[in-house]
Amino acid sequence: MSVAIKRVYDEPKADDGERILVDRLWPRGISKEKAAFSEWMKDVAPTSELRRWFDHKPERWDEFCHRYRAELKDNPAIDELRKRVAAGKVTLLYGSRNREFNHAQVLEEVLTA
Repeated sequence: MSVAIKRVYDEPKADDGERILVDRLWPRGISKEKAAFSEWMKDVAPTSELRRWFDHKPERWDEFCHRYRAELKDNPAIDELRKRVAAGKVTLLYGSRNREFNHAQVLEEVLTA
């Protein structure tokens, strides 16, 4: 079981495994071909309300993590993602410019716990 995270704008690598886009919104300025992912799993992304509230503000990070984990707990889509992770390496793709404070960080922790 191996999970990696990467910005969707980063170049795909042969060792990425299955590449899954985990954002609710389509990333700006990138084509599906350039992103090179196998599936877009919008349902594992934070709700639009939570995403707008967080607004990538570092001072809201801890509360965002708490709220997002609560959303994932009752989310059936996370079970499908866990199955894929159990089957082989998965790279979670996200669009945020912020590499430190983004939902993919939390999602990786949830999947590898």
